[in-house]
Amino acid sequence: MMNSVLLIVAALMVIRLLGELVLSVLNCREVRRHRPNPPTSLLAIMDAPTFRKAADYTLAKERFGIIDDIFGSLVLALVIFGDILPVLFAKMASWSPGTGKWDDALFVLVSGILVSIPSLPMDWWSQFRLEAKFGFNKSTPGLWVADRLKTLMLTLAIGFPLLWGLLSLVDAVGETWWIWGFALFFSFQLLMLVLYPKLILPLFNKLTPLADESLRARLMALADRTGFKAKAIEVMDGSKRSGHSNAFFTGFGRFRRIVLFDTLIAQLTPEELEAVLAHEVGHYRKGHIPKMLLVSAVMQFIGFALIAWLARSPWFNPTFGFPEGELAPAFLLFGLLSGLVTFWFSPVSNLFSRRHEYEADRFARDAMNGPAAMVGALHKLAQKNLTNLTPHPWYSGFHYSHPTMVERERALMAP
Repeated sequence: MMNSVLLIVAALMVIRLLGELVLSVLNCREVRRHRPNPPTSLLAIMDAPTFRKAADYTLAKERFGIIDDIFGSLVLALVIFGDILPVLFAKMASWSPGTGKWDDALFVLVSGILVSIPSLPMDWWSQFRLEAKFGFNKSTPGLWVADRLKTLMLTLAIGFPLLWGLLSLVDAVGETWWIWGFALFFSFQLLMLVLYPKLILPLFNKLTPLADESLRARLMALADRTGFKAKAIEVMDGSKRSGHSNAFFTGFGRFRRIVLFDTLIAQLTPEELEAVLAHEVGHYRKGHIPKMLLVSAVMQFIGFALIAWLARSPWFNPTFGFPEGELAPAFLLFGLLSGLVTFWFSPVSNLFSRRHEYEADRFARDAMNGPAAMVGALHKLAQKNLTNLTPHPWYSGFHYSHPTMVERERALMAP
């Protein structure tokens, strides 16, 4: 039984890696096919030199992504099939005073941190070589290191008590721990919707009130007429890390805030900024946020049920070198291995996400009395972000949570 489980896991690793590589190769071929002579219809979005630069950016990312996928798969295989984690678990268990679950919580956290360390050089290369080559990197080595240290501190400060609480539920409520664990985890997720913009985000970025009074009045008027009551419109200094741009809103109820990247404000006209904000409001007015939270809750509930079942199974933990019935290793292994299966469901989740984007685009079109402002904003964002305008359909189906630029424009221009 144990050998069969290991063979299945190994097969899933290989199949997922092959799937990722095939999609990347198909996407590269499609980009190369169009690069020399951009389709005439796309020249209205970006000129030929920009189109070729966008193609080069896409190809560079895909080449790097292939190396990263292979490297990540090798690291995962080493972690899963080696004795690193069981040895670490036994070592930390020896530190336990015999009460509480602090050693188990620490094991999960430390293991997650150790597994992520090999990816740091890849992250560094992506930021300071690949992104810098195409003019997107605005970060510094000091800021990059500071970000990772802050993330580590937050992981320990927030993750440890949360994991300790989850693991302690076994002693407190018995076999139904996973139901209470789901309730605890999901409640924490809802709480973070309020706390993140106030406590976490400012640790990484500076948020300031929108200084342009005329633009602020214009955006607030749009929010009012579209039924989106926001407490504030803030500008985030995204330009200190990247030339990419974005907009989003955080919180809910009276805590709701609109956040615009400073790069976005610099790239778009006031009318185009209105359209982008209207798109974000569309997500709210169409109920996309509650729907996403509901889906997240269902998936988390299923995940907790699976972890409980795996932890009780006599074959799961021993297959990977852990004592039977221990919950902490089951948590960790589920986190490491679940992606081997969920990867194949990406097209389904992305399909629903793209439908939401179409609905938000239509809402923005109606709010702006026509598609011109939204189309103009999408064109500029495609140019500034060097968006791939010719992805392979299979690739975009698997990886794109948003429709392609061409698909969005076609839908916006439709009656």
